[in-house]
Amino acid sequence: MADFWLISVPLDKTTSASVEKLKRAITKTQLCSNWKFSIPDLKVSLPHISQGYFSSCYFVILPAVWCWICVVPLHFCHCCTRVLKPLLKLVFFSVNMMKYVTKFQWDTAKYPPALPLSSLVDIIGKEVLQVETEFKSRASAYYSLKANLEHKLNNSGYLTTLLVVVNRYLQWERSYESLSQFVVPGSSRKLFEDGEGGIFSVTLFKRVECEFKAKAQESKFIVREYCFDQEEREQQKIREYTILKREQYEIFVRWLMVNFSQLFIAWIHLKAIGVFVESVLRYGLPVNYQALLLQTDKKHSKKLRDTLSSLFKHLDPTDSLKYVSCDIPGLCQEEYSSYICFPINTSML
Repeated sequence: MADFWLISVPLDKTTSASVEKLKRAITKTQLCSNWKFSIPDLKVSLPHISQGYFSSCYFVILPAVWCWICVVPLHFCHCCTRVLKPLLKLVFFSVNMMKYVTKFQWDTAKYPPALPLSSLVDIIGKEVLQVETEFKSRASAYYSLKANLEHKLNNSGYLTTLLVVVNRYLQWERSYESLSQFVVPGSSRKLFEDGEGGIFSVTLFKRVECEFKAKAQESKFIVREYCFDQEEREQQKIREYTILKREQYEIFVRWLMVNFSQLFIAWIHLKAIGVFVESVLRYGLPVNYQALLLQTDKKHSKKLRDTLSSLFKHLDPTDSLKYVSCDIPGLCQEEYSSYICFPINTSML
């Protein structure tokens, strides 16, 4: 999937003319696709912006959201036992991500524009924290169930239980573990007793069953052939665990899909907030700017960037391109340009 650039320019006469030139250049050269990106008039709190309070919240929350947007589909893939199904789901994600971004509409019910910007960022932060907490709980429960099932499968595949008729109890207790190297220590249990002796169970690896029977016969212990219900009970438990795992798997996958979508929506809203704040800081008040969403690919990205720099050079004539450091993935660009540009990187899919 090609990545998106969310750009913002002021709506003065010169810039408006440049925007029209950009649209004509895009149509002529097919450098990218473009859409108008609508951001509502958010509540501007000059003290918060000037004092850096909002910026500190914004720069902390956005990387956390991006981190979880990357983690959720990765865990989604890891928890899937079938290869084709997650691939189809990720294609579904990609299509819906593109549709959502290109037809973006601010969710006024979830993120009321009348709230202060700091409150909107706090809402998103709490949303991410809630997803993180629930994810850890659900993932722990699912992988614990999976581990229990694998443990039972491993045990049923390698171990077996035999019944042995014993007349001399003391000799049996002292010697049964030495009848084979792969007898489970302490596994002998007395199941039945009468006047002539008792019947003991013993657990060992299946591959030494014949060796154990031969050594037991040499020591005057008789291994009795039987149909033991314990094996059937273990198989029933495995079947129950398998059904439960399948049910929990489907619940977990549905939860991952829903919360991936919710986190992505929150992330795009946070990008929109970032564009709004940056536009106020750069272009001043009253708020008067235009946001555009551009979609390009690596082949045309350099030429598109050159075109944008040329058209909007007048916004910062002293230095149209500066290099700044940024340690926050998914947030900053290394290149500071005369126009505002926020990348929307969807390459994790």
